[in-house]
Amino acid sequence: MSNDLTDFYEYVEKHGELRTLEHAQRWTRATLNQFGLDIPRGAKKALAKALPDELSEHLTGVFWLAHFANPELLQIEFQEAVARRGGNTDKNFARLPITAVFSAIRVFNLLDSDTDRQVAEAISPDMRSLWEETRTPAVAKL
Repeated sequence: MSNDLTDFYEYVEKHGELRTLEHAQRWTRATLNQFGLDIPRGAKKALAKALPDELSEHLTGVFWLAHFANPELLQIEFQEAVARRGGNTDKNFARLPITAVFSAIRVFNLLDSDTDRQVAEAISPDMRSLWEETRTPAVAKL
């Protein structure tokens, strides 16, 4: 973990209701790995370019031989996939760290409005509501 992301992971730990910083790192990696599989290439490239290297690698670091973004992906399907990647089988709990990761990206100003819009327009309507829900974090930066 790079030192400049400590605050980011602490935010994910607190707002994702996780017990340790290591859990926050694991859930961040799981969320971004799965998100990288589920968004179209152009939006993924724009988001990866906006994120710090460590987070960008999580987004782009998963390789599937033949993979196509799901334009109808449901939040619950995404939560289930992230839960499996995060080492937890509770898809309902997974919503907490997922929203903490998406919210942290905004709280720490890692995206410009164009990239944010590009990602929102590229994902399924159901996932878009989750993405946009975290656009205005309800909690202040640590």
